[in-house]
Amino acid sequence: MFSHFTVKEANAILPSTIKKFKELVNLKNEIIKIQTDMETDPKYMTSLKEYILKKQEFNTAISNFYKAMEDIESTGVVVKSVEEGLLDFPSLRFSEEIWLCWKEGETEIKFWHGKDEGFNGRKPLEAFDVEKLR
Repeated sequence: MFSHFTVKEANAILPSTIKKFKELVNLKNEIIKIQTDMETDPKYMTSLKEYILKKQEFNTAISNFYKAMEDIESTGVVVKSVEEGLLDFPSLRFSEEIWLCWKEGETEIKFWHGKDEGFNGRKPLEAFDVEKLR
């Protein structure tokens, strides 16, 4: 699905999107734990059966991670970085396409940046901007 979000629309879906994003982070951490176990626990290096079962668990975790990513992005929100906790919502400022930007820990959309700018290009939303963003 693709649409341009207004600030109001982005903030309306933000709570459910944050919940989904937290699950995505948990799934990423699960993948890391399984991979670490596979690389460090000797039982996975000495038992083919144990290795195969753990590898299947790893594959399932990866599939679940990508399903969770699809669930978020099917709403039109773009996951920019799981590690840095960044989500972008496509929007328009006048006739220019921009991103409304959210960082993990924030409770509402307060920033935006241009299409070709990253997190470092974030600018605060001004009252004037909020009126013009569509």
